[in-house]
Amino acid sequence: MMTYLQMSILIYFFVVNGLYLLLFFFSCAVIIHYRSILRFRGPSEILKARVTPPISILVPAYNEEKGIVSSVRALLGLNYPQYEVIVINDGSQDNTLGVLEKAFSLRRTAHVYHREIPTATVKVVYRSRVYPNLWVLDKEKENGGKSDPLNVGVNFSQYPLFCAVDADSILEKDALVRVVRPYMDRFQEVVAVGGIVRVANGCRITNGIVEEVGLAKGWLPNFQVVEYLRAFLSGRVAWAARNALLVISGAFGVFKKQPVKDIGGYSTETVGEDMEMVVRLHRRLRKQKRSYRIHFIPDPVCWTEVPHKWGILGRQRNRWQRGLGQVLYRNISMFANPKYGSIGMLAMPYFLMVELLSPAVELFGYTLFGIAIYLGAVYWEAVVTFLILAVWMGIFLSLLAVLLEEFTLHRYPRVRSLLKLLFCAVLENFGYRQMTAFFRLKGLYDFARKQNVW
Repeated sequence: MMTYLQMSILIYFFVVNGLYLLLFFFSCAVIIHYRSILRFRGPSEILKARVTPPISILVPAYNEEKGIVSSVRALLGLNYPQYEVIVINDGSQDNTLGVLEKAFSLRRTAHVYHREIPTATVKVVYRSRVYPNLWVLDKEKENGGKSDPLNVGVNFSQYPLFCAVDADSILEKDALVRVVRPYMDRFQEVVAVGGIVRVANGCRITNGIVEEVGLAKGWLPNFQVVEYLRAFLSGRVAWAARNALLVISGAFGVFKKQPVKDIGGYSTETVGEDMEMVVRLHRRLRKQKRSYRIHFIPDPVCWTEVPHKWGILGRQRNRWQRGLGQVLYRNISMFANPKYGSIGMLAMPYFLMVELLSPAVELFGYTLFGIAIYLGAVYWEAVVTFLILAVWMGIFLSLLAVLLEEFTLHRYPRVRSLLKLLFCAVLENFGYRQMTAFFRLKGLYDFARKQNVW
């Protein structure tokens, strides 16, 4: 029995790492092709086209008094011809609304809009006297996480595209120009576009603008830099190329408004509202047999602060894992269903077997081989193979992700930063990875107990 379990664990890790490598090399080809396109059609060429579609930027804000003003100022300074910024104050208990009123000379205004998606009540609509494209909506608080304020923003917005960003996210000045390119190429088909989210910890930020890219002093944020590189460059790029992308980060994504309205907006019944909506878009459009695309731009267009303490990180990963479980469970009929194409036959099984269950399998593997060694019931060849597949392949994949970033995007110009990232790519596999697997396993357990807590 022990031998059978050991072999099962080894086969699982062999298959998973094979998939990781396949996704990575596929992503390499996509990113290299994308960079070649940018040589002839970068942000400046896109702006010269004069046909950029207008965008509504939605910013849910709950108790963001300290940083909301600088965030909004940065958004108002984006390099894009026509856009509006809509801040949705989600019943903040601090002085979020007050600092916005003072900083941007807000005035109450009577503005009628159609509440197509059911939401909480908007108490007051404000508009800036200084910036006519800035709106602030003061709404009642409901237990719906970010979903309800985002739905309020979707209802209120006046443009055909909307960009959902976190209040503490920082967009690069040409972020909208970069992310809108797929819409300009195939507006009728493209329904959503995501972009790479980078770690802002350690960067020099002034008035909501990243002036110098750097790394944090602590190890925990830097481990997450490597983790983000691996997730975005090795995973999402490849899935998007197959039109099977299931996740667009809640920190930054641009959506076509009407398809989102058609599916009822963001769900308030899950903590993974960003992934849930993308999967629901796939599901509806596949059922309708429509030709559509959900894109991903391999450009660092958004920066966000990541947890610098274990407790905060643990709660975040718990929430992500619960959200993943909820989304997969709600769409179980799509699994191995050929009518959903690559979504049903490839992406959904992958997210179930790899993203959802891998922490349980990995921690079980460590426990199993530890017990087997203690009892003397193990082949040392199996132990070495397990360590190669579970640890050394993890190191190899992390190193590849860092090197891919260096040779294509090159956003960490200092040699010292590159060397530190390479060291983190090795070190994260000895402790950090196991701890995040534990947090995710706890999230899986909470999902099984149906604890839908934000």
